[in-house]
Amino acid sequence: MTHLHAVRTTLQPQGNAFTQLTTYFDPHSQIAWGYMHAEPRPCFTPVLLRELQAWGNGLVAQIDDPDAIDVKYFVIASKVPETFSLGGDLNLFMQHIHARDREALHHYAVSCVECSFAVHSHLNRPNVTSIALVQGQALGGGFESALAANVLVAERGSKMGLPEILFNLFPGMGAMTFLGRKVGHHLAEKIIRSGKLYLAEELYEMGVVDVLAEPGEGEAAVHEHVRREEKSRNGLLALRAAREISQPASCEELIRITEIWVDAALRLDARDLRMMERLVSRQTVRAGGASGEDSHALSA
Repeated sequence: MTHLHAVRTTLQPQGNAFTQLTTYFDPHSQIAWGYMHAEPRPCFTPVLLRELQAWGNGLVAQIDDPDAIDVKYFVIASKVPETFSLGGDLNLFMQHIHARDREALHHYAVSCVECSFAVHSHLNRPNVTSIALVQGQALGGGFESALAANVLVAERGSKMGLPEILFNLFPGMGAMTFLGRKVGHHLAEKIIRSGKLYLAEELYEMGVVDVLAEPGEGEAAVHEHVRREEKSRNGLLALRAAREISQPASCEELIRITEIWVDAALRLDARDLRMMERLVSRQTVRAGGASGEDSHALSA
């Protein structure tokens, strides 16, 4: 199967080019693609968050324009080899924690939550489906952002996990909400408490990953999933709408949880911050993929 087989049309925010996000629109399959490539680390920098929000606003404008080609799907992916996202900007966390700047930390956390909720709520457009394509590592907030999508596609061998407990914190930007609704809150807490990295194959068996792709075939797997969904799209969208009524997730819920996270982050001591700093260094080195022995844990 070929990758992105149709002509791509670049989408950009009004008046400015993106610097940490490359976007394409495939008019044939009506799929919008967003490839993250934050600098200096592949994490959710404030710049990337702003660009994701701008891209989402542009998609909404296109969807609502009766003269434009409709968008049925949008995909969050990464241009960084073997890394979907290392999650939150831990360097920024430490800066705000050292400065005791609760307002700045809260502002960053809410920006993350708003981006994740836009993905989860499929831009508040009932006929749109959000897809996360994980190729490589998705850690912490990176895993949370993938969990937010309506469909999680992951290549075999990809590793996902929530290491926050290793520096005495918890993932406060959607993990409990999105993971709990996928696998139940008891298992979600077990995953969060473990701090482990899980292979995509393991998460597929748990019901966390929706589509398991062969290595290097993630984009083709997205197209194949879309092709299959189109056959029953009306029924599947109605089923999703029913599930969103029976298992609602609100932005307010996410913000209330992230406020707990902010207060917990400001209680971290020097030892916890040293562990966070070490984790930043190790994750940066391993951005191209954890070693085999680390496929189940990020140890101290």
